[in-house]
Amino acid sequence: MRLLLVEDDDHVAAALSAILAKHGFTVTHARNGEEALQAVLPTAQGERPSYGVILLDLGLPDQDGYQVCGRIRKLTTTPVIMVTARGDVRSRIHGLNLGADDYVVKPYDPGELLARIHAVSRRHAGTEESASGGTATDGSQLRLGSVTIELPTRRVSVDGESVPLTRKEFDLLALLAQRPGVVFRREQIISEVWRTSWEGTGRTLEVHVASLRSKLRMPALIETVRGVGYRLVAPAA
Repeated sequence: MRLLLVEDDDHVAAALSAILAKHGFTVTHARNGEEALQAVLPTAQGERPSYGVILLDLGLPDQDGYQVCGRIRKLTTTPVIMVTARGDVRSRIHGLNLGADDYVVKPYDPGELLARIHAVSRRHAGTEESASGGTATDGSQLRLGSVTIELPTRRVSVDGESVPLTRKEFDLLALLAQRPGVVFRREQIISEVWRTSWEGTGRTLEVHVASLRSKLRMPALIETVRGVGYRLVAPAA
Protein backbone atom coordinates (compact mmCIF):
# COMPACT_ATOMS: atom_id res chain seq x y z
CA MET A 1 0.00 0.00 0.00
CA ARG A 2 1.18 3.50 -0.84
CA LEU A 3 0.79 5.95 2.01
CA LEU A 4 1.09 9.77 2.23
CA LEU A 5 2.73 10.92 5.47
CA VAL A 6 2.26 14.62 6.27
CA GLU A 7 4.78 15.42 9.03
CA ASP A 8 7.01 18.48 9.45
CA ASP A 9 9.53 16.80 11.78
CA ASP A 10 12.03 14.94 9.60
CA HIS A 11 13.27 12.76 12.49
CA VAL A 12 9.74 11.64 13.36
CA ALA A 13 8.95 11.07 9.69
CA ALA A 14 12.10 9.02 9.13
CA ALA A 15 11.45 6.79 12.14
CA LEU A 16 7.80 6.26 11.23
CA SER A 17 8.61 5.66 7.56
CA ALA A 18 11.09 2.95 8.57
CA ILE A 19 8.44 1.20 10.66
CA LEU A 20 5.86 1.45 7.89
CA ALA A 21 8.33 0.18 5.29
CA LYS A 22 8.95 -2.94 7.40
CA HIS A 23 5.24 -3.65 7.18
CA GLY A 24 5.09 -3.32 3.41
CA PHE A 25 4.10 0.33 2.98
CA THR A 26 5.57 2.68 0.40
CA VAL A 27 5.71 6.12 2.03
CA THR A 28 5.57 9.53 0.34
CA HIS A 29 6.61 12.27 2.77
CA ALA A 30 5.11 15.78 2.71
CA ARG A 31 6.66 18.28 5.14
CA ASN A 32 3.87 20.87 5.19
CA GLY A 33 0.30 21.50 4.14
CA GLU A 34 1.12 22.82 0.68
CA GLU A 35 3.24 19.76 -0.16
CA ALA A 36 0.42 17.54 1.05
CA LEU A 37 -2.13 19.26 -1.17
CA GLN A 38 0.20 19.11 -4.16
CA ALA A 39 0.74 15.39 -3.52
CA VAL A 40 -2.97 14.59 -3.96
CA LEU A 41 -3.53 16.77 -7.05
CA PRO A 42 -3.70 15.12 -10.49
CA THR A 43 -0.50 15.17 -12.54
CA ALA A 44 -0.07 17.16 -15.74
CA GLN A 45 -1.17 14.02 -17.58
CA GLY A 46 -4.40 13.96 -15.57
CA GLU A 47 -3.41 10.95 -13.46
CA ARG A 48 -4.49 11.09 -9.84
CA PRO A 49 -1.96 9.78 -7.27
CA SER A 50 -3.16 6.62 -5.56
CA TYR A 51 -2.76 6.45 -1.78
CA GLY A 52 -4.28 3.86 0.50
CA VAL A 53 -4.24 6.18 3.53
CA ILE A 54 -3.12 9.71 4.39
CA LEU A 55 -1.49 10.25 7.81
CA LEU A 56 -1.94 13.92 8.63
CA ASP A 57 -0.15 15.66 11.48
CA LEU A 58 -2.04 18.76 12.64
CA GLY A 59 0.97 20.78 13.80
CA LEU A 60 2.14 21.96 10.38
CA PRO A 61 4.37 25.03 9.89
CA ASP A 62 2.49 26.72 7.04
CA GLN A 63 -1.19 25.90 7.51
CA ASP A 64 -3.57 24.70 10.17
CA GLY A 65 -3.87 20.94 9.93
CA TYR A 66 -7.65 21.05 10.18
CA GLN A 67 -7.77 23.37 7.18
CA VAL A 68 -5.52 21.02 5.25
CA CYS A 69 -7.80 18.10 6.08
CA GLY A 70 -10.83 19.96 4.79
CA ARG A 71 -9.06 20.83 1.54
CA ILE A 72 -7.79 17.27 1.09
CA ARG A 73 -11.29 15.92 1.53
CA LYS A 74 -12.50 18.11 -1.35
CA LEU A 75 -9.81 16.64 -3.59
CA THR A 76 -9.89 12.93 -2.74
CA THR A 77 -11.87 10.27 -0.90
CA THR A 78 -8.67 8.63 0.37
CA PRO A 79 -9.02 7.82 4.10
CA VAL A 80 -7.37 10.40 6.38
CA ILE A 81 -6.02 9.56 9.84
CA MET A 82 -5.17 12.61 11.92
CA VAL A 83 -2.06 12.18 14.08
CA THR A 84 -1.71 14.82 16.78
CA ALA A 85 -1.05 15.64 20.41
CA ARG A 86 -4.49 17.27 20.69
CA GLY A 87 -6.40 14.60 22.53
CA ASP A 88 -9.52 16.39 23.80
CA VAL A 89 -12.92 15.23 22.56
CA ARG A 90 -13.78 18.59 20.99
CA SER A 91 -10.67 18.48 18.80
CA ARG A 92 -11.46 14.91 17.76
CA ILE A 93 -15.03 15.78 16.82
CA HIS A 94 -13.85 18.81 14.86
CA GLY A 95 -11.44 16.64 12.89
CA LEU A 96 -14.09 14.03 12.14
CA ASN A 97 -16.53 16.74 11.06
CA LEU A 98 -13.96 17.94 8.54
CA GLY A 99 -13.79 14.49 6.98
CA ALA A 100 -11.09 12.62 8.88
CA ASP A 101 -11.73 8.88 9.11
CA ASP A 102 -9.83 8.33 12.36
CA TYR A 103 -7.80 10.18 14.96
CA VAL A 104 -4.63 8.99 16.73
CA VAL A 105 -3.22 10.87 19.71
CA LYS A 106 0.52 11.18 20.34
CA PRO A 107 2.33 9.42 21.85
CA TYR A 108 0.94 6.27 20.32
CA ASP A 109 2.03 2.67 20.00
CA PRO A 110 3.12 1.78 16.43
CA GLY A 111 0.93 -1.30 16.62
CA GLU A 112 -2.08 0.92 17.29
CA LEU A 113 -1.34 3.09 14.28
CA LEU A 114 -0.85 0.06 12.02
CA ALA A 115 -4.15 -1.42 13.20
CA ARG A 116 -5.97 1.81 12.43
CA ILE A 117 -4.35 2.11 8.99
CA HIS A 118 -5.47 -1.40 8.07
CA ALA A 119 -8.95 -0.81 9.50
CA VAL A 120 -9.66 2.39 7.55
CA SER A 121 -8.20 0.98 4.33
CA ARG A 122 -10.39 -2.15 4.60
CA ARG A 123 -13.40 -0.01 5.26
CA HIS A 124 -12.64 2.26 2.32
CA ALA A 125 -12.18 -0.69 -0.02
CA GLY A 126 -15.53 -2.11 1.08
CA THR A 127 -17.22 1.23 0.49
CA GLU A 128 -15.83 1.54 -3.03
CA GLU A 129 -16.98 -1.98 -3.90
CA SER A 130 -20.46 -1.20 -2.61
CA ALA A 131 -20.60 2.10 -4.50
CA SER A 132 -19.48 0.53 -7.77
CA GLY A 133 -21.95 -2.33 -7.69
CA GLY A 134 -24.89 -1.02 -5.68
CA THR A 135 -28.31 -0.22 -7.16
CA ALA A 136 -31.37 1.20 -5.49
CA THR A 137 -33.99 -1.39 -4.56
CA ASP A 138 -37.23 -1.38 -2.59
CA GLY A 139 -36.49 -1.12 1.10
CA SER A 140 -33.18 0.61 0.42
CA GLN A 141 -34.17 3.53 2.65
CA LEU A 142 -34.51 3.63 6.40
CA ARG A 143 -36.93 6.24 7.71
CA LEU A 144 -36.82 7.13 11.38
CA GLY A 145 -39.03 10.12 12.08
CA SER A 146 -37.42 13.08 10.32
CA VAL A 147 -34.26 11.08 9.54
CA THR A 148 -33.89 9.35 6.17
CA ILE A 149 -30.97 6.98 5.51
CA GLU A 150 -30.38 5.95 1.89
CA LEU A 151 -28.30 2.78 2.03
CA PRO A 152 -27.19 2.43 -1.65
CA THR A 153 -26.08 6.07 -1.98
CA ARG A 154 -24.96 6.40 1.66
CA ARG A 155 -26.86 9.65 2.07
CA VAL A 156 -28.52 10.90 5.24
CA SER A 157 -31.02 13.73 5.52
CA VAL A 158 -33.00 15.33 8.32
CA ASP A 159 -36.29 16.98 7.31
CA GLY A 160 -35.09 16.76 3.72
CA GLU A 161 -31.80 18.56 4.43
CA SER A 162 -28.69 16.55 3.56
CA VAL A 163 -26.28 15.84 6.41
CA PRO A 164 -22.69 15.00 5.32
CA LEU A 165 -21.23 12.09 7.25
CA THR A 166 -17.88 10.34 7.13
CA ARG A 167 -17.78 6.68 6.08
CA LYS A 168 -17.62 5.36 9.62
CA GLU A 169 -20.29 7.75 10.88
CA PHE A 170 -22.64 6.48 8.19
CA ASP A 171 -21.79 2.83 8.88
CA LEU A 172 -22.38 3.34 12.60
CA LEU A 173 -25.70 5.10 12.08
CA ALA A 174 -26.89 2.54 9.53
CA LEU A 175 -26.01 -0.34 11.85
CA LEU A 176 -27.98 1.09 14.76
CA ALA A 177 -30.87 2.27 12.57
CA GLN A 178 -31.53 -1.16 11.10
CA ARG A 179 -32.64 -2.35 14.55
CA PRO A 180 -33.95 0.70 16.43
CA GLY A 181 -34.43 0.11 20.15
CA VAL A 182 -32.02 -2.84 20.19
CA VAL A 183 -28.89 -2.43 22.33
CA PHE A 184 -25.68 -3.08 20.41
CA ARG A 185 -22.70 -4.07 22.52
CA ARG A 186 -19.61 -1.93 22.09
CA GLU A 187 -17.61 -4.98 21.00
CA GLN A 188 -20.22 -5.81 18.35
CA ILE A 189 -20.22 -2.28 16.95
CA ILE A 190 -16.43 -2.15 16.82
CA SER A 191 -16.34 -5.53 15.09
CA GLU A 192 -18.94 -4.62 12.44
CA VAL A 193 -18.00 -0.99 11.76
CA TRP A 194 -14.23 -1.05 12.30
CA ARG A 195 -13.78 -4.76 11.56
CA THR A 196 -11.38 -5.20 14.42
CA SER A 197 -11.44 -6.44 18.00
CA TRP A 198 -8.69 -4.06 19.10
CA GLU A 199 -9.80 -2.63 22.48
CA GLY A 200 -8.40 0.86 21.94
CA THR A 201 -10.99 1.50 19.21
CA GLY A 202 -13.56 2.05 21.96
CA ARG A 203 -12.50 5.65 22.42
CA THR A 204 -12.92 6.27 18.71
CA LEU A 205 -16.44 4.82 18.95
CA GLU A 206 -17.34 7.37 21.65
CA VAL A 207 -16.07 10.22 19.48
CA HIS A 208 -18.07 9.03 16.46
CA VAL A 209 -21.26 8.77 18.54
CA ALA A 210 -20.74 12.32 19.83
CA SER A 211 -20.11 13.53 16.28
CA LEU A 212 -23.31 11.92 14.98
CA ARG A 213 -25.38 13.50 17.75
CA SER A 214 -23.89 16.88 16.87
CA LYS A 215 -24.25 16.64 13.08
CA LEU A 216 -27.83 15.35 13.20
CA ARG A 217 -28.68 17.89 15.94
CA MET A 218 -30.35 15.08 17.88
CA PRO A 219 -28.53 14.45 21.18
CA ALA A 220 -31.12 11.88 22.24
CA LEU A 221 -31.06 9.89 18.98
CA ILE A 222 -28.31 7.54 20.13
CA GLU A 223 -28.70 6.44 23.74
CA THR A 224 -25.74 5.26 25.80
CA VAL A 225 -26.49 2.09 27.73
CA ARG A 226 -23.88 2.23 30.47
CA GLY A 227 -21.62 -0.76 30.68
CA VAL A 228 -23.11 -2.32 27.57
CA GLY A 229 -23.17 -0.17 24.44
CA TYR A 230 -25.57 1.98 22.42
CA ARG A 231 -29.03 1.89 20.91
CA LEU A 232 -30.91 4.14 18.53
CA VAL A 233 -34.08 5.75 19.86
CA ALA A 234 -36.33 6.42 16.88
CA PRO A 235 -37.53 10.04 16.91
CA ALA A 236 -41.18 10.92 16.51
CA ALA A 237 -42.31 11.52 12.95
